[in-house]
Amino acid sequence: MSNKSKVEEMEEGPKKEQTSESTELNGENRDVEQEENMDGEISVEDQLREELAKEKDKFLRLFAEFENFKKRTSKERMDLFKTAGQEVIVSLLPILDDFDRALKELSKSEDKEMYKGVELINNKFNETLKNKGLEQIEVKQGDAFDAEVHDAITQIPAPDKKLKGKILDVVEKGFKLGDRIIRHPKVVVGN
Repeated sequence: MSNKSKVEEMEEGPKKEQTSESTELNGENRDVEQEENMDGEISVEDQLREELAKEKDKFLRLFAEFENFKKRTSKERMDLFKTAGQEVIVSLLPILDDFDRALKELSKSEDKEMYKGVELINNKFNETLKNKGLEQIEVKQGDAFDAEVHDAITQIPAPDKKLKGKILDVVEKGFKLGDRIIRHPKVVVGN
């Protein structure tokens, strides 16, 4: 038995050494494989981070574009309401001129009650338009002519040198709606 056991031990010795060596080699191989896998995992993580960053950027751009769209459409809607109101008010301006002419002629007549009635209607009409933002552009004789504000119908020789380049007469009143001129005052300018 002792011989057999020595032979067995001798045979088993190299086997144990081979087993321990193969275990060590397998361990080293596993470490190398794990490192390679970790490199692969890191690159996958990096790829996912890059994709996430791209998607976040895409989302932020889309969100900003939507916010700009909302602002633009609300501004366009407000402009549309202003424009629609402007068209109605511009169409009412000739009626305002007719009221002024009617009051001028009624002041010459003897029927004072008729004059008071038309004057009340005119005042109510003017107040309603004023509440909607309509303002009359104040122009009087002797004011300096401004081509951006006034509309010169004609030029006549100035009766005085001081009135040269100045407004001599106002033919039609001008009006502003808010800050925008919707009808320029028509004037006669001294030359």
